[in-house]
Amino acid sequence: MVSITRRLLLGAGSSGLTGLALAAPRRARAASQEIVIGAVYPLSGAASAIGHDAQMALQTEAEIINGHYNIPMLLGHGGGLPGLGGAKLKLIFGDSQNNPQIAQSEAQRLITQEHVIAIIGSYTSATAVTISQVCNRYQLPYISAENSAPTLNRQGLEWFFRPSPTDVDFSQAMFDFFTAIGKRTGHPVRSVAIIHENSVFGTDSSRVQVKLAQQAGIKVAANISYQASTPSLQVEVERLRAADADVVMPTSYTNDAILMMRTMHDVGYKPKAIMAQDAGFIDPAFLKAVGPLAEGLMTRSSFALDAVKLRPAIPDVNALVKPADDGKDLNDMTSREVTALQVLADALNRAKSTDNMALRTALRATDIPGNQTIMPWQGIKFDSTGQNIGGKPVIQQFQSGQWRTIYPFELATKAAIWNVSA
Repeated sequence: MVSITRRLLLGAGSSGLTGLALAAPRRARAASQEIVIGAVYPLSGAASAIGHDAQMALQTEAEIINGHYNIPMLLGHGGGLPGLGGAKLKLIFGDSQNNPQIAQSEAQRLITQEHVIAIIGSYTSATAVTISQVCNRYQLPYISAENSAPTLNRQGLEWFFRPSPTDVDFSQAMFDFFTAIGKRTGHPVRSVAIIHENSVFGTDSSRVQVKLAQQAGIKVAANISYQASTPSLQVEVERLRAADADVVMPTSYTNDAILMMRTMHDVGYKPKAIMAQDAGFIDPAFLKAVGPLAEGLMTRSSFALDAVKLRPAIPDVNALVKPADDGKDLNDMTSREVTALQVLADALNRAKSTDNMALRTALRATDIPGNQTIMPWQGIKFDSTGQNIGGKPVIQQFQSGQWRTIYPFELATKAAIWNVSA
């Protein structure tokens, strides 16, 4: 993967673009050597490891599309985009520093100075709000790779497209699992304790989970909000212990997730079950930091590394991502980043143009079967708000040092470890 690293070093912030890239964003362009796409992620600061992972995932997918491979998925054979005369993709990165205001200015820079034809991003939903609004103002597509707040596609933006499920879908999968595992084991979930960071991600997640718990007849024993990146969660963890719920449901980014698990351990509190809203809990840095404390942790996910029978492209894509990304396997974040670029490239290929209106029309007409991706989804097809209606989440559990799919049961590679008592 030397070529990926080399392009990354040359591409981040580079202005050495082709004539194609320097054309006005709204003007149709002829096929050329490169099509320039922007990506905004936290490349510095506390979340920089996530940004690095995103870079490697996106660069790997660009390498697959641009190179010569035989991977059994859409555009997996390489050679560039046939609909644009074999044009290659070039990625230019902006550093959000995980700050919505900086993300906004970086998106504007990529559009007005780097002349990108679309932007992919951005890890946190708070940064997605500002980036998506900039893209809408300049009339360029924003491909929301892993932002999951359900309010994002309800902003009334005509240039917003999200292949991944939302926290409504993810939370529904959690409660579907609670019902199913209760019936299977005879140990139903009677109460949950919700804890969430206080940005749009955590707030939206909590709102959805409270509603679903009420619909399922499950008691919400606690609903705790905390300041993101807090230096201490001692008080909040003590409140969780006092609630003594069957399942703790956290929505947290990496540093807070690490702090939460360590604090639980320090005070001697071991929940019967933890069902996380992904994010920090699936970050490899979290798993490295908490070690055996992660055993038995459950999370919703849009990806299943172990679904190789269902998605035969997974091993090939993972074999390219892993050495590029410091030995890390594909995970729920990086798989969605790979898929986001695949979706955008497919639309460009079908549009046979980088004209913004033609590209938006092609994105709206997207209809990719799930078996042409690495995701365990029915497929990718956008509704009128730009939300994929075919993204079906899975539930995974960390067992013996690996994430294993435990639900839906027909996709499970391991039985759930379920400690909730009758």
